[in-house]
Amino acid sequence: MDYKRKLACATLLTATAFSAPLAVAQTDRDTAGFFLGASYGGYKSHGGEFDDDNDLYGLSAGYQFNQFWALEADYVDFGKFGEDDVESELKGLALAVRGRFPVTDSFGVYGKVGAFASALDVDAFDEDETYDEVSPFVGAGIDFRVTHSLTAFAEYNRYNVDIDEDDFNGQVTNDGPEFDTARVGARYTF
Repeated sequence: MDYKRKLACATLLTATAFSAPLAVAQTDRDTAGFFLGASYGGYKSHGGEFDDDNDLYGLSAGYQFNQFWALEADYVDFGKFGEDDVESELKGLALAVRGRFPVTDSFGVYGKVGAFASALDVDAFDEDETYDEVSPFVGAGIDFRVTHSLTAFAEYNRYNVDIDEDDFNGQVTNDGPEFDTARVGARYTF
């Protein structure tokens, strides 16, 4: 098992260990509950032939334990990216713990850390490969409570995925792209 998989597994286990006690803790009736969300934004991919920018879409579901902690699953579709002889497509599922600091009753800042399970399809120099992997990711954002159940948010996340350069006869000059994302969205808590 390589170090990135070990780090992703350690991140997931740590997230589970920290969120389990929160699940049984007393919840705040004003902020606790299951939520669904949707987001739209853009990203910049970095890494040689993978340099590009494009739109991304996300759907999320999770549980808000109280005003400070949430566990979140997020489906993210990066679409197609790449340049010249390299075309790629990335989709994935992120599982994260979100820690929030309430600034006011309606406004807060948060950070999140988790694991990103991705499927990266790469078509480069007459070679076609698919890479399935789990890697860590981090993020930060702000949120604003619009109504009792509806919250708007803006966030930044950093993802990375790996490829094997040898699969493309040495014509790909790096080991995979990194992604800086920015998106806005809304969450509805039930």
